[in-house]
Formats: sequence, C-alpha cells, structure tokens
Amino acid sequence: MLAAFLLSTSADWAPTSLFLLLLALALLSEPFRLDTKNFFVTTSFLSLVLAMTLLGPTPASVIGVAIMLINALRRRAPLQPTLANVSTYAFFPLVGGTLFKLLDGRAPFEGNGIDFVFLVLLVFLVTNAVNFLLIAVDVAIIDGQSVLRSLHKVYAPTLPVEFAVGLLTAGVAFVYQQEDLGALAMLAAVMLIFQYLLRTALNSLERKDQLEGRTRQLASLQVGLLSTVMQTLSLRDKMTARHSAAVARYSREIASELGLDERDQEVVHTAALLHDIGKFIFPDSILFANTKLSKEDFEIIRRHPEQGARLVSRIEGYGPVAEIILAHHERVDGKGYPSGLVEKQIPLAARIISVADTYDVMTSRDSYRRPVTSREAIAELRSVSGAQLDGRVVETFIGLLKQRSVTFGHADDADFERELNFERRVADYAAPRSVAA
Repeated sequence: MLAAFLLSTSADWAPTSLFLLLLALALLSEPFRLDTKNFFVTTSFLSLVLAMTLLGPTPASVIGVAIMLINALRRRAPLQPTLANVSTYAFFPLVGGTLFKLLDGRAPFEGNGIDFVFLVLLVFLVTNAVNFLLIAVDVAIIDGQSVLRSLHKVYAPTLPVEFAVGLLTAGVAFVYQQEDLGALAMLAAVMLIFQYLLRTALNSLERKDQLEGRTRQLASLQVGLLSTVMQTLSLRDKMTARHSAAVARYSREIASELGLDERDQEVVHTAALLHDIGKFIFPDSILFANTKLSKEDFEIIRRHPEQGARLVSRIEGYGPVAEIILAHHERVDGKGYPSGLVEKQIPLAARIISVADTYDVMTSRDSYRRPVTSREAIAELRSVSGAQLDGRVVETFIGLLKQRSVTFGHADDADFERELNFERRVADYAAPRSVAA
C-alpha cells in the first residue's frame, strides 16, 4: 500500500463519484461470490479493473484492500488468510494500474477507440493471470503439487469466460469515456453476465471432478474385482494363473515390436492376463486331470473363451478386452473356436495372444505337458505358422526370443505380481479402448 500511495496523484481520485461508485459495486458483489474448494471468485474484479484503467493504481488498490478487510470482518476470517488476501488484492491492482499508466497513449495505444479497448482487455487479462498465479501458489503449497499444475487446475477452466468478461469490461470502460457516469449502469449487467458464465464454468468443472472421482472409485472396485479373481484363480490353479501372467508379458513384448501404441499394448496385455479366466467353469476333474479327457470334457473346455468374455464384458470399458478373449482360440485357417474366424477376421491382439499362449504351454515347467526347449518350441511355432498361427506374429516373436531374453519366472511370485500391477491398472482405467485390428 505504501508503494501505491507513493505512485498516487490527485488526478487518480477524480472524479470522486466514480471511485465511490466502483467501491460500492465491488462491496455489493462480495455477498454473491462463488466459493470453490481451493479459491473463490467474485465480480468485484470488474470494479477493480475499471478502477485501474479509469482512475489509477492507488484507488484500485484501496478498493481491493477495502473489499478484503470488510469481507474478513463479515466472515470472521482468521488473521493469516486475511493478511494473504489483503496483500494479494493490494498487489495485483497496483500491477494493473501501473501497467495501464505506462502503456496508455504510447504506441501502439495512441488512439481512443479500439486501441483503448484492447489496452483495457490486456490489463484485465494480465491482472487476472497475476491474481490466479498467486492463488495457484497458495494451492500448490497447501496441496503439495507444482505451481503449473495448480495454475492449470484453477485458471485454465475459467479462461474462456474470463476473456469474454474482459471484453465486456473493456466495452464498459470505453463507453464511460464517451458517456460519463451514466454508462456505468452497464456494469451491473456485465456483473450479472460474469456471475452467470463463471458459475456455469465452475459448476461444469465441479461436475467433471466429481465424475472423475466416481470413475476412479468404480475403477478401483471393478479392476480390484478382476485382480481378486486372478488371485483366487492362482490359489485354485497356480499353473493357469502363472501361465496367464507369462502370456501377458510375451504378448506386450510382441505388441510393442509390431509397433502398437501404448494404449493398444495395454489392451493386449490385459486381455492376455485374463484370457483363461473362463477356466473357472472347469470342475476339478478337468482342471487337475491326470488321465485322458472325455469328449464331454473337451466340450466344456471349448466353452472357456465365451465364459471368460462374458465375465469381462460386464466390466465397463472392457468390451474390447472381452472381444479379444473370445477370439484367442481362433485359428487363421478357420479351424479354431468358438466362431471359426479366419486370418484378419481375428483381432490382431487375439492372434498375438495365441502365439504367446502356444509358446508358453510348450516351454513352461508347470505346463500340462512335458516342457520342451525354446529352440524346439520355435520349430513347432514355425510348423504351424500360417495354419494355426499368424505367420507375421510368429516371426516377430521368434525375432524377440533370439535378439533378447524375454522370459517369465513361473515360480517367481514377484513376476506374477508385476504383471497384475493393480495400482497402475486403476490409474489407467478409462472408457472403452481401441482394439488393435
């Protein structure tokens, strides 16, 4: 405030009636301010900008300080936030008023028409940004996040509204220059428009935050359910659960090598992790059989892609994953199940999983059959390439196996937990994802 008075001249306070009118409008607007979780917005800002541009920095700062002191008394606010608000409302009007004085009448602001309107708009936007920057610093300190993130959270959603109201404020200032005090009747209408537009913007932001919160809660519930199912499957049939985690790891590596983006890689990985979840329908006599299975048993086994897809499809946003699970036993020659799809009718993700699935069944020591070496498994993959399996996917996977060590520790609990990665799945949960075609 000392700096403001040192910069003040008697001309800044003329006409006195304008100062008193802007002060009254600012104080009357305070009871109707909009409160959000981290900050509040009031139409008194319009009065402050008009004071900065039509009077000067000192009257504008005085109005700002008066607003905060009276508001603190009315609300019985604690001393520390009151001092912070007073200093903020003394500072940014001083910045805006000084900026206007420095630029007014200078190139490119030499005229009284559009130049003046543009200058008032510039002052409005600069001081508005300074105000929100100070708010963002406070929010960053309280919430422990970066200033840029805080600024994006508290300022970006209101920027279009602020720009529109800035134009209206500049128009009021211009009309006042032409018509004197009578034109300030427009200010009441501008304030009402500002209040309405800003309330709409903030309500939309609040609804967005609520929706995101509910989406995350739903994600935790639904993805947590899947994680629990996988853990339960691991307790009932550790071999199948570890096999699924291995297939997930191999499938992501193949998807990455084929150039799929991160989102599609995640879809492939999730589908691979859940591809055998339909085996919950298997009775123990099939799941742990050590003798030859009957025809009826094989019919039950062939139903597990459909059962798994049906279970996963009930989770919002997991429709594409369910489609892949449904197709993971299709063959490119059309002899697979359940639909007899051929070649590119089978989703690429399902063709990837089929290759990874076949390889892990052959090589893992906890498989249903005697494990073979990686070299023998590669030879077997090539023998069924183009008939059972997609040739391009087969060669891509073989290239990965030869170029670098892509392995999974079936006996390693950490490897299994790493593929589940529950926390990341909750964070990444979203609406329906695209499917690699």
